[in-house]
Amino acid sequence: MWISTRAQYGLRALIEIGRHHGESVSLRDVSRRQGISLHYLEQLVASLRRAGFVKSVRGAKGGYQLARAPQDITAYEVVVVMEGTIAPVACVEEDHECTSSSVCGTQVFWKRVDDALRDVLGSSTLRDLIQEAEVTEHGQLIQLT
Repeated sequence: MWISTRAQYGLRALIEIGRHHGESVSLRDVSRRQGISLHYLEQLVASLRRAGFVKSVRGAKGGYQLARAPQDITAYEVVVVMEGTIAPVACVEEDHECTSSSVCGTQVFWKRVDDALRDVLGSSTLRDLIQEAEVTEHGQLIQLT
């Protein structure tokens, strides 16, 4: 499985929106801070909104906010919404029937890889990612002074 920019940028957008603790954030600001094209970001946020991760707020101070608490959103959920399947190979997808399972020496290995990926993504919440981003940014600010 190759994690596309769609999932990477989707997570980055959620982190940026989540860092504003309930305040609305414009997509223009997210685009500028994260270096994501505004047009592409609009497409990503539409998917994130349909999935219930963000909500739009109208008005002078409008923009986007998280629709759920950051501790209630896992990286797994976001990646699946943005990517579809996360299986590293087709034979470990839940609905796939492998015709080579009796002779394949790698299926058990790929299942372990799939389980590990699901475990890491499933145990990483948006709150965790926001905290890591803030620590990283704070460390960079300290190095500049």
